[in-house]
Amino acid sequence: QVQLVESGGATVAPGGSLYLSCSASGLPPDSYYIGWFRQAPGKEREAVVVLQHNYGKTYYSDSVAGRFTITRGNAGNTIYLEMRDLIPEDTAVYYCSFGAIRLEYVDDFGLVSLQAAMAHWGKGTLVTVSS
Repeated sequence: QVQLVESGGATVAPGGSLYLSCSASGLPPDSYYIGWFRQAPGKEREAVVVLQHNYGKTYYSDSVAGRFTITRGNAGNTIYLEMRDLIPEDTAVYYCSFGAIRLEYVDDFGLVSLQAAMAHWGKGTLVTVSS
């Protein structure tokens, strides 16, 4: 059974940096996506960045490209989100998510459509960007 546990959320000033972690267990060896989504107050949840397991290909949303970086630990069961140059609009609950999805999915249907196909979610960690 896949389990995801996020950590690292905090309050940070604009322009600051933060490092989130997601500890994953029960991941299968098949094709899958794992990554980060977020939900800001009063808004729908959106994709931030995902990693395609087989080839390590990453997909970033336009709003975070160049500021956020997804990586995974050597053992493969932890993923990280390095966030730099944070702005108030980054304030949200950040969720780690996993989906056993064929590797061409995002190329075929786009990052926005991936959320509906992700089957497993952590409980989230709150990031607040405020002075």
